[in-house]
Amino acid sequence: MKEALLYQKMGDNKVRCVLCAHRCLLTEGKVGVCGVKKNVGGTLYTLVYDKIVSAHVDPIEKKPLFHFLPGSTSFSIATVGCNFRCLHCQNYEISQMPKDEKRIGGTSMPPEDIVAAAHQYGCESISYTYTEPTIFFELAYDTAKLAHQKGIKNVFVTNGYMTEEALLMIRPYLDAANVDLKFFNEKTHKRVCGASRDPVLDTIRRMKEMGIWVEVTTLIIPTKNDSDEELEQIAGFIKEVGPETPWHVSAFHPTYKMLDLPRTPPATLYRARKIGIDMGLRYVYTGNIPGDEGEHTFCHHCKAVLIHRYGYEVVENHIRDSRCPYCGAVIDGVTMGHREHENVRNL
Repeated sequence: MKEALLYQKMGDNKVRCVLCAHRCLLTEGKVGVCGVKKNVGGTLYTLVYDKIVSAHVDPIEKKPLFHFLPGSTSFSIATVGCNFRCLHCQNYEISQMPKDEKRIGGTSMPPEDIVAAAHQYGCESISYTYTEPTIFFELAYDTAKLAHQKGIKNVFVTNGYMTEEALLMIRPYLDAANVDLKFFNEKTHKRVCGASRDPVLDTIRRMKEMGIWVEVTTLIIPTKNDSDEELEQIAGFIKEVGPETPWHVSAFHPTYKMLDLPRTPPATLYRARKIGIDMGLRYVYTGNIPGDEGEHTFCHHCKAVLIHRYGYEVVENHIRDSRCPYCGAVIDGVTMGHREHENVRNL
């Protein structure tokens, strides 16, 4: 075990975790909502500091991040645990393992080894993903510091339920984030995820203010968040934060404790994408329907196709120096232009 970051000693051997918005108050021997922070003798420990349960080389587009080093790869890691209990979790085997199976799985992989692996595989970034990076913050923080020393970027794929204190601490080393905005309706958010909505909105705003590149994902679930009203509320919030913020609308499939709902029909994603564009968002993408035009990056000014994707593969990238070659409009993002990768054919 390793002592946790960002907690307060409250007396009588109680501690308060300050990493996520639950701000758990734990008595001796108790574990937080995440399942991986434990009070031992009045000291808060992380149970997953170097216990990696998943490690893969992924296209950055899989995060999904479409405007951050497109065509590059990201060394992606996770530990078990999560501070949400989403009924539709697609990685529930690892996110809910401490609660459902009462165990902590994983293989030892300290920060030095993670950074070395990213370098070995030619990855331009490390993504803290699959489960919620806030709950393995200590590992993410130490790894991110080392990664920056080696010129490797850092990405959080997150539910956004972190505290301002945690965000301020990771800020010098965090380059980009994809934040899940699962529902805009507060009651639905609490019922399905076990947490409030507003801290997620606060995190998105703070990340933008701090200069972190942000993209937002919403998994569209039939009858839960697919109404025009809710989609308009989400798109309206994103536009308020910044119309250049990409919005990914993805298809749901039944899983975990939400097996009674159908898959999301493509027509719903088309409708969501149209709502986002009509409300003034520059970039709206459809997910989980490979081959759809909603995977491409279009110029927000002249509407030309600038990045042609199929699934997670970048087939063509026409952007040069972050500009549209046809009309000269600036295309928002981080290093959007020419990239020399085997899976990219630049014209």
